Amino acid sequence: MEAKKISDDLSVSPQISADDIKEIARLGFRSIICNRPDGEGSDQPTFDEITKAASDAGLETRYLPIVSGKVTDQNADEFGSLLGALPGPVFAYCRTGTRSATLWSLSQASRLATSEILRATKAAGYDMGGVVRRIVNGGKTPTDQADAKYDVVIVGGGAAGISIASSLQARSAGLQIAVIDPADIHYYQPGWTMVGGGIFDASTTAKTMGSLIPKGVHWIKSAVAAFEPKDDAIVLDGCRVVKYVRLIVCPGLKLDWNAVDGLVDTLGRNGVTSNYRYDLAPYTWELVSSMRHGKALFTQPPMPIKCAGAPQKAMYLSADHWQRSDVLNRIIIEFCNAGGVLFGVKDYVPALEKYIDRYGVGLNFFHNLVAIDGTAKKAWFDVIKPGEDVQRIEKSFDMIHVCPPQVAPDFIRVSPLADAAGWVDVDQATLRHKTYANIWSLGDVMNAPNAKTAAAARKQAPVVAENVIADIDGKSAVAQYDGYGSCPLTVERGRIVLAEFGYGGTLLPSFPKWLIDGTKPSRLAWFLKEKLLPPIYWKAMLRGKEWLAKPEKVSVK
Repeated sequence: MEAKKISDDLSVSPQISADDIKEIARLGFRSIICNRPDGEGSDQPTFDEITKAASDAGLETRYLPIVSGKVTDQNADEFGSLLGALPGPVFAYCRTGTRSATLWSLSQASRLATSEILRATKAAGYDMGGVVRRIVNGGKTPTDQADAKYDVVIVGGGAAGISIASSLQARSAGLQIAVIDPADIHYYQPGWTMVGGGIFDASTTAKTMGSLIPKGVHWIKSAVAAFEPKDDAIVLDGCRVVKYVRLIVCPGLKLDWNAVDGLVDTLGRNGVTSNYRYDLAPYTWELVSSMRHGKALFTQPPMPIKCAGAPQKAMYLSADHWQRSDVLNRIIIEFCNAGGVLFGVKDYVPALEKYIDRYGVGLNFFHNLVAIDGTAKKAWFDVIKPGEDVQRIEKSFDMIHVCPPQVAPDFIRVSPLADAAGWVDVDQATLRHKTYANIWSLGDVMNAPNAKTAAAARKQAPVVAENVIADIDGKSAVAQYDGYGSCPLTVERGRIVLAEFGYGGTLLPSFPKWLIDGTKPSRLAWFLKEKLLPPIYWKAMLRGKEWLAKPEKVSVK
């Protein structure tokens, strides 16, 4: 007997015997549902045998037999009714547990989000991919007919999605391309650091999605519920089905605010802020500009995260303002980093350390934020040093800038496209999916070991575009991605350490050293960040103009 927990109310199991009943009762179950028809297997106990043993143990039983592979809508409704009527928790079984898990999934389709259902069943070891359309459709059987079909479907309308759409269009104007994204607004997220530092106005970092989708590209304003790569299909919320010849997946990542206990309850007030959200970045500047004394904490969670330098960028700009306002000596600054180094590419660390010393920042490595009480102005960290026991410590604050833990979106993590960690599984050079040959991915959602930045997406888009066009022409991949990423580290107002690097920490500068030495703070790099990069983003990158982004050709060894 193997009880696999689906929810607090239900666990499922492969076939049980009468001898298992005592253990089921001991585990606290109060009811049993049998979903396997009597006589299906030659070694299978009858439902009557199970019922007798259950009765002796004080458990209720119900018989809802399902022929393998033939769960009807009515069956799902009946299972849901039983769950509501029987004393819980309930133990359900069939030959493998799959039918019971399927019945639960369909019965909960109108109550829970599809991603929650898929996550719960996946955690229990059951793949609901075969019935996902029905789950999305509220548990009812939908039509298999596609609502639309395109040459190329792009999931995600962020920096990566719009860029790849424009790059493809520039190479082949006749392609039927669709972008799927439910958002009304597109954000220039690299600008939020500058908003939090009082340099940019937040409104300059936002434009309507409709104004950015390239002409001739279809915009499907909907969320993706699930992928069916074996059928070249995507299931949308509302159970619409979109089919594709080739698919590009780039929905970004999920900021997991709920992973820090109490954080959601206090964001945007009580001195708790984050530049990782459009509406909170102005609050960062409000806190920084009004602070005259006290303690300021800046946090960084475990990798991977979007722009690994962003948490300390906020800290440097804040400290610089306090220094210019002659209050730095009255403010205690601490950087609480879940990792063990200041920055992942060692060449840039000496320059950053000078600013750490300049601002008097206390460095706390292996400190992972796990809980926060905004009203009490307290935060708790798990200190996880290598080879030592975890220690939980408490820190007070007057201001805290939080970088939230980050994961792949729910609908990606539970999909067949994901690796074991939940990210889209690609070849790191060609960015083609390792299993499905007509699928590519770029941006923050894929699992290549590069920095998750808009600058990375700028370099990835031409690579994917070249390789998709080559595939259309019946050729092998012609372009490869070198892992390029850029992180303009705003160490003070007017100076930036321009970190540019690829796979393995290899330095990949865009400019000659005599013009910009990325390992040292530079005024020219600041000018690039403040004045040039925003129009390059809006008017070049998103329009398919690949300035300083020419793809590297595949090398044959």
